[in-house]
Amino acid sequence: MKQKVLIFVLLVAVALAAGCSSKFEKLLESHNYGEKYRTALKLYEEGKYTKAAQLFENVAMNAQGTPQEDTVRFYWGMSNYHLKDFATAQSNFGEFIQIFPQSPFAKEAEFYMIDCLYRSTYRYELDQKPTMVALSYINKYIIENPGTDYAKFCKVMKDDLEERLDKKAFEGAKLYYHMENYLSAHYALKNVLKEDADNQYREDILYYTAMAGYKYALNSVPEKQRERYMTFIDDYFNFVSEFPQSKYKAELDGIYKRVNKIIKKEN
Repeated sequence: MKQKVLIFVLLVAVALAAGCSSKFEKLLESHNYGEKYRTALKLYEEGKYTKAAQLFENVAMNAQGTPQEDTVRFYWGMSNYHLKDFATAQSNFGEFIQIFPQSPFAKEAEFYMIDCLYRSTYRYELDQKPTMVALSYINKYIIENPGTDYAKFCKVMKDDLEERLDKKAFEGAKLYYHMENYLSAHYALKNVLKEDADNQYREDILYYTAMAGYKYALNSVPEKQRERYMTFIDDYFNFVSEFPQSKYKAELDGIYKRVNKIIKKEN
């Protein structure tokens, strides 16, 4: 008996779903744009973003030139955003801010376009061109909208993306060190700070610069060692003067003492 009841309930549910689907399809095909618009907003408020997006897209062409046009296009973008279709949402918002720069939704649309760009960036190991594009929009938004809640969110995005770029630069240079190509590592690490003195990995970069200089000298022919150890000493003093409490200091102090003894013996 229970099994029959369950089957009956399932059949009713399927029938209702089919009826609702049929009703929605008829609405999509109809010319009742007012009903489509009202239903799209209702579906959006209910969190039914797939159907809302379909209706907003369907209505968009007919909404051209009407007072509802910016609302339709904005919520079309928001529906796609909630569906995590960030590429489509970015396109929606990009078009929106070009067509409706004075709309009450304009600043919000600009922020969500930036958020879509941010969400479409890659891990630091991968191509960072999307990161650079996102940062250009983020910086512009922060300058033009200081003190707003959206600007605060943009600053969080900015910090994350800049950290990602800093890490990519550092890890790329450090790769030479792990390959035991110490001369190239020394040059590449110094170049990272030459191009960006405020790199968030500055302490690590200076440490690996000193270590690369030391290991390059250590593996050099005897007649070249003294000169190259002097380079390490310069790197060592640069490091300890800037990071006297560093976790790396004890290790570098020990190496410095050994190098000092070697140089004094040669004198």
